[in-house]
Amino acid sequence: MKIESFVFDFDGTLAVLRLDFAEMKRRLSTLARSYFAPPPPRPFLPVLEWLDWLDRSIPKTGGRSSGFRREALALISEMELQAAKNGELFPFARPLLKALAQKGAKTAIITRNCEAAVRLVFPDISDYCSAFLSRDHVLSPKPDPAHLIQALDAIGADLRTAIMIGDHPLDIETGKSAGVMTAGVCSGNTGKDEFITAGADWVARDCKELIELLCEEGMI
Repeated sequence: MKIESFVFDFDGTLAVLRLDFAEMKRRLSTLARSYFAPPPPRPFLPVLEWLDWLDRSIPKTGGRSSGFRREALALISEMELQAAKNGELFPFARPLLKALAQKGAKTAIITRNCEAAVRLVFPDISDYCSAFLSRDHVLSPKPDPAHLIQALDAIGADLRTAIMIGDHPLDIETGKSAGVMTAGVCSGNTGKDEFITAGADWVARDCKELIELLCEEGMI
């Protein structure tokens, strides 16, 4: 069965990864200290999930909860926008998306990033995919499979012939939870072994190599 629908992550997958997530957690931790008594524990989850955990925990610890989530999201968005100013697509991104469309494939892009940051890097994104869903467009971003399923519904995809492609194990988790094929690309900060452990169906150096591999295997 050939792959007919392709859903891509953005940062590290179609665009050079510029975000410093460790620094983002440090800044979020500093902000949280002003709301917590005693100070919050060290971050043990991805940034957005840790933010949610902190937001839920503040009232229980005697901290002042008013405004924390708003300030935290503003901090994260500011860092995303700053990184986007220095961001760029991988050279293969536009040609690859165009080639898939010419083959009749359906394409979508989903990301945990904010919409404004993505559009700074990829202003003509709507010309190259049929659906784009940032975290601003969904109730709960990936790895919640609802994020991916919403994108698949938007492009009229069949789960049996769809694939989720990304540079992080969370992308593999998202795809598996949604019941689609998955592929990991090592163009971010994740290596081949981590993707294999996560259960990716394919692993490639980047999206260009992945599409070449899928073509060779007769999957496209």
